[in-house]
This record gives sequence, structure tokens and C-alpha cells, in this order.
Amino acid sequence: LAVVDLIRRASREFPSDKALFIRCIFELLGAASNSVKYDAATTLVSLTANPAAVKGAAACYITLVAKESDNNVKLIVLERLDQLRTRHEGILDDLVMDLLRVLGSPDLEVRRKTLNIVMNLTSRRNINEVVAVLKKELSKTADNSGDDKSSDYRLLLIQTIHQCAGQFPEVAADVVDLFLDSIAEFGASSATDAIVFVREVAEKFPGLRQSIVQNLVSAFLEFKTGKVIRGALWILGEYAESADEIRDVWTKLREAIGELPLLAAEQRELDGLSDPAAAEAAESRPAATSSASRRVLPDGTYATESSLTAAAAASSSSLKFDSKPPLRAVLLHSDFFTGTVLASTLAKLVLRFSKLDQPEEQTNALRAEAVLIMAGIIRIGQSTFVATPIDEDSYDRVLACIRALEYMDSDSDVLTDAFISDTQGAFSRLVSGEAKRAADEKKKDSKETAVQVDDSISFRLLAKKTVDDDADSLERDIELATGEAESRASVSKLDNVVQLTGFSDAVYAEAYVSVSQYDILLDIMVVNQTNTMLRNLSIEFSTLGDLKLVEKPTSYNVAPFSFSSVKANIKVSSTETGVIFGTIVYDGPGVGDNHCIVLNDIHVDIMEYIRPSRCDETQFHAMWTEFEWENKVNMSTTAAAAASMDLRAYLKHIMKATNMACLTPENALEGDCGFLSANLYARSIFGEDALANISIEKPSEDAPITGHIRIRAKTQGIALSLGDKISAAKVSLQE
Repeated sequence: LAVVDLIRRASREFPSDKALFIRCIFELLGAASNSVKYDAATTLVSLTANPAAVKGAAACYITLVAKESDNNVKLIVLERLDQLRTRHEGILDDLVMDLLRVLGSPDLEVRRKTLNIVMNLTSRRNINEVVAVLKKELSKTADNSGDDKSSDYRLLLIQTIHQCAGQFPEVAADVVDLFLDSIAEFGASSATDAIVFVREVAEKFPGLRQSIVQNLVSAFLEFKTGKVIRGALWILGEYAESADEIRDVWTKLREAIGELPLLAAEQRELDGLSDPAAAEAAESRPAATSSASRRVLPDGTYATESSLTAAAAASSSSLKFDSKPPLRAVLLHSDFFTGTVLASTLAKLVLRFSKLDQPEEQTNALRAEAVLIMAGIIRIGQSTFVATPIDEDSYDRVLACIRALEYMDSDSDVLTDAFISDTQGAFSRLVSGEAKRAADEKKKDSKETAVQVDDSISFRLLAKKTVDDDADSLERDIELATGEAESRASVSKLDNVVQLTGFSDAVYAEAYVSVSQYDILLDIMVVNQTNTMLRNLSIEFSTLGDLKLVEKPTSYNVAPFSFSSVKANIKVSSTETGVIFGTIVYDGPGVGDNHCIVLNDIHVDIMEYIRPSRCDETQFHAMWTEFEWENKVNMSTTAAAAASMDLRAYLKHIMKATNMACLTPENALEGDCGFLSANLYARSIFGEDALANISIEKPSEDAPITGHIRIRAKTQGIALSLGDKISAAKVSLQE
């Protein structure tokens, strides 16, 4: 390490011998010590931008990540590699296969960071090799399907393959076949993400729709979760266009539903009249045995509790649901949202079949069977076979599908537009909006390299440099000459100065608060406003929240009308609005006189730690379900304040106040319907997630904006602090 540091300093003092120093650094890349390798690679890329040197440093970084056992070191080196990729676009593409070896690490964060870099290094030259490696990794996770880490890693791989297919359409067909063949082996979250990807591919690539429909029909009976079944039903209803495809889909749906009518078939099975084979099987099953156990009641008395054995209970549950067809099972599980999607799919298939040149008898047969299935969904939802009755929204949706098939002869064109054209057009706009937003974000993240023709050019070789200063000296001299640097620094400091005592107090104190990620630095100026010496003056701090004082400030003697500077360092461990309060204690002027001055509170703003971030819809809903702390803030503005802004302007005001990003696509917020609903997301520097859902309305131009915002977080502090920020933003808007 000393040699590397010596070479670094010598290269600055003797730039003419830089080539010699670069060769020395190249030799150190093969050192036995990992620390020497890392320092040598960092020094090499700082000395030269030669492609061979950049590749050598990147290869050294990849070797360190693959061999190092400490996950924190892996993340640091990967971050350095990502920075190197950003500065040297296109040079490191050939190393993407070497980087994929890092996926052997068991840590999920290391894998996530590696896949992010791999996606930025992937091009049309190596996309096939990258997808092949990702497919092998995906097949490995199937062997450990019960492991939680494998499930998370599988979801990460599916999302990465999804991005690959979105950027490089030539691999989309191969990836879709892989997902459809393996979707039954995935977990709930992974299968949901896979079916969403298949739906997007079906919209983007019309040539693949026929094969997607065929593969979905073949694998439909293997789908068990409601989300996957709903996604498959939507795809089949939208993209099954020919008469043969509609017949194949209909046959498979009938097989997945089971015996009709639904309620009558369940009642016959309950009465044991379904068929002799089932009755004989029921008689051959062992009877449920019971076991008794003694329990102590709250009043201190004893009671005997009888229960079925676990084997009998599991057998009964399995016979009740798992042995049934998938669509019938989800309906008996009270999943009537899937029932509404099934009704809508049946209506789409019948309407599309009626537009084809097919016999009217076949159309009427499909129509009658569809109405029978829809009526069965409503009747079974109102029966005692389900734990939760059908909700009002699902009931109305299924009933609307029945009425659509009833009036399809007279209003065929209107119903076709409503059920087929409008829904497919809405999804097409959603997909194109997502692609446009991703392109805009990528363009925003890329650095702007264009300069104006009249911009000045500074030559660093002709400018005076020091050993420890690599900044552009010419620009610094201009700022110092014009005073711009000092004015900017003074303005920024004055914004962060907090007055701690009053002007009439014996000791005046003010603090400059500097927030630097995990640290809060307090630079306190203490002024003695008396004509006597203040002895043993000290400042005692206390904190509220996840704040910790690192070291207690020392005591000082302050002369009359003099001042002193006191510094304190406070550590921050989580995203929460904290409070720093304290007192100034000093002796004097007489012997034994002790004085105490209470300081004003210093409030730590949560916005210093919140950063706008992005996540996909699946991750947002998963976190929304998982997080237990919720804070609901009611929104209401005056008519005067609402007259000057619309709902989208109000949304931007809330986003600016909370420093959160909007996940709802821009095209979904277009139009003027008097109602707006959007999802917001942010992430703290400590890795804590903050979610929000805003639902507001403005019925007319002169009406006030009303609604509410629901905030969810894993910790109570973030939810309450963001709620306070929203309340403050609401008050400032009304003022």
C-alpha cells in the first residue's frame, strides 16, 4: 500500500514519467494482497483512461468480488466497478460473462447489485449468452423452492430476464417459452411477475400471440394462485382471436371450472350423490379421530378441549379444495375478484366469436353456457359453501357481463368496443407509457456531454496544481475573484443556523447544523454577554429519537464579552424526526454560583434522509401488505386555494413536500375527471421504505380539493414524520 501511495504522489509531481508509473501499477494488479490489488486498480484508472488499463482494473475488481468473503467489501468493490462503467461506456462489455460468476455469492444484495451492472453492460453481442446464464440460475432455484432466499433470488432473476426481453426483443420468444413452461414451479410472487411479463410481451409482439395463447391453454390447469389465474384469463380473453383458439380456450376453461351448475354440483357432492366412485372413496377413508387435552381457563378452572387430529384435518381440507379444478377452487376460497375476471373473459370470447363467420347455433351455445357459469358464480357467492360472501363490486361486475350477453344482438358494436377495443387500447397506452417513462429516466440519468461553442477551455497541464488538489484551479480562481464561492457558502450556512438562546440571556448561543448522511455536526458559537468571567461553561445535550451523542463537549472558560466555539457530533441510526435539546451550565461570577440556561430545541428534518426512488407494482403491493404502520392524513383545501391549481398540481406539491416519487404512469394521470389516485414511493439512506397512496377529488372548478393520503412504513417514526410533513404542506398551501 505504501508503494502504491508513493507511485500516486510521484505521478503528480513527475507527469512526464507517467508511462513508467503505469507499468509499475500494472505489475501490482497481480499482488497477493487484496488491499493492494484494490488500491492499485483505483490508482491505475486515475492515471490513465486507456481501454487496456480500464479493462485490467475492472478485471481486478471482478476477481476481488469473486474471491472476497466479506459481503460489505463485495458491495464496495461493485460500487467502484459501477462508477468505472459509468465513466467508460462500452469498454467493459466484454467482461460481462466474468461478472456473472459473482452470482455464486449467497448474499441477495450482492446479487442484486451484480445484476444491475450486468444489465448496463449487456448489448446485442452478448445478450444470448447473458440470458443463457440467467436461465441456468433460474433452473437452480427450482431445486430449492422451499427456501425463502431462493424465492427472493428467483424473483430477482425473473425481473432481470424481463428487462432483457424488453430491451432486446430477439430473445422475447425464448424467454416467454421458458416462463410458461416453468410458471407452475414458481412461488406466488415469482409466478405473478412472470405472467405480467407474458402479458406485456403479448401486447408488444403480435407475432407471438398465437404461441402464447397455445402455451397458456396447455399449462392453465397447473395454475393455482388467484393472481396468476387472473393474468392468464386476461391474456386469453384479449388475444384468442380465431375460432379454433376460442374453442380451445373454452374447452380448457370448462375443464378448469368443473361440473355445472356450480351450486347444484357442490350440493350434490355434499349430499354424497355425485357418483358412486366418490361415495366408495369416502367410505374407505379413515374416520377422523379426536384427541382431548386439558386447558386452564382465565378464571383458574380446568376444561377439556377435543379436536380432530392434524392428519384428519389436513385430509379434509385437501379433499375440499385441492382436489377440485383450479377455477372452482379459487371461487370456493372466496376469491370473487377472479370470478369477475372469468366472467369478463367469457363475455369477450362470446362477443369475439359472434363477429366471426360461424354458425349461430354455436354462438348461442357458448352464450348460454357463459350465462350459466356467471350465474353460478353469483349463486355460489351467496351460498354457505364459501367463508366470505360475494362483495357488492364483484356482484355488479358479473351481473354487467350477464346483461352484456343478453343485449349483444341489439348493441353488438357498442359492447364489442367496451369489452374488447377499449380495454386493449387502455393496456396498450399503459405499456407504451411505461416504456416512455423508462426511456426518459435513462436519458435523465445519463450525463450530458454536449458543451456550447463559446465555452472556455481550460488546459490542466498549463494550470498550476498542488499534490492534494485535483480541482480545476482556473474555475476556482474565477469563483474566488468574483466572490461567488463565498456568497454561496455564506447563504447555505445561514439557512442552517439555529438560534439556541435569547439576545437578553447572559450567554448567547447559536448553532450551525450540518447533516452528513449518518452524522449531524453541530458547530455552536457561545458569546459571553456579561462583564465577568464565566467558568466551566459546558453544553449538555440530550436527544429524542434514534439519535446518539458521540462525545460530550468539553468545558470552557469564556472571558467577558468574548466568544468560544463548541463542536458536537451526533449519530443517526434510522429515518425518524429527532429532537436535540440541552442546557448551558456555567459557574460565576461569585464562588458557588451555578447557572443554567435552557436551549431551544433543534429539530432534525426527516427530509434530509428521504430520497425519491422507484419500484415495480408487484414490489409496491407486497410491501403495502407487509408494512403494519399506517398513518392516514385527511386532505382539504379552501376554495380559494383550490381555484389556482388542479389535481395534478396538488399531487406535485405533495411530492415536493415529501420528497417522494410517483409510481403511477403519466398517461394514467391524464384527463380531467375530477378524481385522482396515485402511488408514491421513497427510500431512506438507511434502506427503509416509505409508501403512500393519495386519493383526492375536485368535483368542479370552484370546489375545494378533498381526499386523504395513506402512508405505510415498517417503522412508526417514518409514517408519523411523513404525515407531519404533509400536514405542514397542506397548511402552507392554504396560507
